[in-house]
Amino acid sequence: MIPLLAFVVVGFFGNKFKGGGTAIAVLSAVAAFALSGVVSYAYLTGDLYSTSQPYVASIKWLAFGSYELNFGIYIDSLTCVMMLFSSFISMLIFVYSIGYMGGEGKKKRRYYAEISLFLAGMLGLVLSSNFLEMFIFWEIMGVCSYLLIGFWSYKHPEGDEASMKAASAAKKAFLVTRLGDVCFMAGLFVLLWTFTSLDFTVVFDAANIASAETGMVILGALLLFGGVIGKSAQFPLQDWLPDAMAGPTTVSALIHAATMVKAGVYLIARSYPLFIQNADVMLLVAIIGAVTAFIAATMALNNMNIKRVLAYSTISQLGYMVMALGAGGYLIAMEMQHGVPTAGILATVGFTAGVFHMMNHAFFKALLFMGAGSVIHATGTEDMRKMGGLSKKMRKTSWTMLIGCLSIAGFPLFSGFWSKDMILEATMEPSIAGLAAGDIFLFLFALAAITAFLTAFYMFRMWFMTFHGKPKDESIHCHGESPKSMTIPLIILSIFALGSGFLIFFGLGDIITFNVSGSGAYYFGGDGHTPAHIFDAIVTNIWTYVTMGLALIGILLAYLMYARSLINPARFNANGRSRVYRFLNARYFFPELYDQIALKLGFGVAKGIDYLDKNLIDGTVNGISNAVVGGSGALRKIQTGHVRDYVSLIALGVIAIMAILALLVFSGGI
Repeated sequence: MIPLLAFVVVGFFGNKFKGGGTAIAVLSAVAAFALSGVVSYAYLTGDLYSTSQPYVASIKWLAFGSYELNFGIYIDSLTCVMMLFSSFISMLIFVYSIGYMGGEGKKKRRYYAEISLFLAGMLGLVLSSNFLEMFIFWEIMGVCSYLLIGFWSYKHPEGDEASMKAASAAKKAFLVTRLGDVCFMAGLFVLLWTFTSLDFTVVFDAANIASAETGMVILGALLLFGGVIGKSAQFPLQDWLPDAMAGPTTVSALIHAATMVKAGVYLIARSYPLFIQNADVMLLVAIIGAVTAFIAATMALNNMNIKRVLAYSTISQLGYMVMALGAGGYLIAMEMQHGVPTAGILATVGFTAGVFHMMNHAFFKALLFMGAGSVIHATGTEDMRKMGGLSKKMRKTSWTMLIGCLSIAGFPLFSGFWSKDMILEATMEPSIAGLAAGDIFLFLFALAAITAFLTAFYMFRMWFMTFHGKPKDESIHCHGESPKSMTIPLIILSIFALGSGFLIFFGLGDIITFNVSGSGAYYFGGDGHTPAHIFDAIVTNIWTYVTMGLALIGILLAYLMYARSLINPARFNANGRSRVYRFLNARYFFPELYDQIALKLGFGVAKGIDYLDKNLIDGTVNGISNAVVGGSGALRKIQTGHVRDYVSLIALGVIAIMAILALLVFSGGI
């Protein structure tokens, strides 16, 4: 792949080029997007898509017994959507980096090499034709995230303390996500044992799934979901993502919008034929998503770091996506398992909503992070308390970030409005249909609705604190708008943050849908939701207006508190002394919980392993070596150099052999 080639060229020879290989990395991203467009167009206008068949090309990699592992590409409608938006947003981030990372000197070579590999990892994961290949690229992204989060662990612009924080954040991200990766890897063993292959064409075949042991399929799906929890920062492994803000803002945009955390959501969507085999699995997925969305939204309420607020919003929105996929999958599973005639076209609304929101979120979250980077670049701080009044000096950044905030808040007609409303519809549907877990989904809907209100509030709290009011501290010394290499990507992304939602009315619903055919086969893309059905479901649903009202109330409350100062925020936090304030500021004490688990459990296990290593393994090796050395010392004493001694030993040996033979004869052994 072109970004992988760019990684090699820039990584080894970047310093020989002007700008540390900047042009090579940017051009590779442009080429990746162009080729993604060509491939997607060829597939979506071809016969394979019209017959709901994927394009598969692979070569044999390994074979042992009845097990076979291949390496290849798998292209269907889901692949096309993921490939297009991830390469497009990465391309804009690469261009944006020209201005944002312009002062890094020789470190630019390392930066552009690593983000090129990051993009290669994401595209490789999306194009993979089997789970093992996907896991390899999954791990490549994990390594890249570690390197990029800790990019400033050496000579941070803000000093040694900031460097230590960057190094600590990188290690935390690496270790926490490894927990999920271990689950993912264990899932691969389960699936390989069950299907004797990890190819999607084999594992997703309805006949193969039907003939497989149900318990093993469920176990494999649960272990895959463990990988999702780690990579996409879902409860209870969500705490690593806010600390990942220690890296450059462009890296944050890559991780949160185009790559990394979206890989987990994509894994659920890609593995949908496995997940829908059990309704309880999908219920668990929906619960984890809803809890994650709510918890993350509450933690963003009082945070003063502009990047961390956006990080919590990412976790919350990822929770929305996971919840939607879980709710939709629950409907399909209930129809398949129990013949409940409530699914039909509504059963796929969850899948469509989850993937649709993943795409929309990529646009407005990249816009928000890059807007935040523009602010940080101009003011030199991430603390919103030191900002204010920047709308006059940074008009382009201000207006584009406003569009991003309106979109993520679900303001009517902006992109986030359409996908978020579909998510809420999918979450409410099991309750409306009167299914077994209907009351649970009603509770999840309530959590999602409250989260919508909180999202609107904390996003506009951020916007008003940054761009309105009197200039404070760093805002006074702001040098003005960022260069065009940074503002042009913002303007482009703002267009998509405003209008990408309308794509659902122009055929996107058919592309990002999941179907179970009459013969029981599973396929991505095909007969989805008609524009008329989608529009009617949104405008005639009373809950659309309830959630819309909650979002507007959240925006109004933020306006009264942080723009007009008619409500004093201190009334709600008692100047930082409120228990709720401290609880949220402590991040639900998850960092302390992780530390205690690492100290009590991890350290204890490490001490036990160290004891076994020193006393059992090393003791065995040392014992054998001591026996050899001692035995050789004893034998060396026999080597006297005198012939008579050797003759005596031979005679003793002959006598011993004869004695043994005599004993065997008398005992009847011979």
